[in-house]
Amino acid sequence: MKPADRVIIALDLPDVAAARGMVEKLGDAATFYKIGYELAFVGGLDLARDLLAEGKKVFLDLKLHDIPNTIEKGVGQIARMGATFLTVHAYPQTLVAAAKAAQGTGLGVLGVSVLTSMDDADLARAGYGIGVSDLVARRAKQAYEAGCKGLICSATDIVGVRAAVGQGLTLVTPGIRPAGSEVGDQKRVMTPAEAIRAGADHLVIGRPITAAPDPAAAFAAILAEITAL
Repeated sequence: MKPADRVIIALDLPDVAAARGMVEKLGDAATFYKIGYELAFVGGLDLARDLLAEGKKVFLDLKLHDIPNTIEKGVGQIARMGATFLTVHAYPQTLVAAAKAAQGTGLGVLGVSVLTSMDDADLARAGYGIGVSDLVARRAKQAYEAGCKGLICSATDIVGVRAAVGQGLTLVTPGIRPAGSEVGDQKRVMTPAEAIRAGADHLVIGRPITAAPDPAAAFAAILAEITAL
């Protein structure tokens, strides 16, 4: 895999104009973009179609979760767009329905295990009786058994996931922060090089690139860091 294809740039920006401007700043060097809630609700899905038509790869981070029938129909519609990845919350019924809808298409369903803004204390407050590492491993097994493409997890959880499912899932890791970057609202983070060494397949990186004074230079520095491994 080319280094540029391993870095998914999160277009967590307020509108399509800002997102389009960021894509133009990054130019041909960037190949893979994530569109989440903030942008999806203000025209981001149309932008996704435009990016796909331009030869870019798109990850729709919509974190779907609903009754199986609704998930199956919704994912089926998304599969027709040509996106590479789509997130759903990693609950067994949702995983199975989403994987069924994506079967035979180019869409890879990623189960969201535990958000990188959460730690053991947050899970306890939410009523879970197990910690982050155990819950992530359980959801990895469920995603694998459901036939999903991969899992969203913190880079700090990769070792446990690989122990649970081997190489059976593509691991996409948010919470990536280059050395010296602000952590922000993330609690379980790694640098790009650390995450790749740990076994991440793709890195999701937003603010360290999009909020940088020179986004193209910030992206180039991240590529250089992982290329040097």
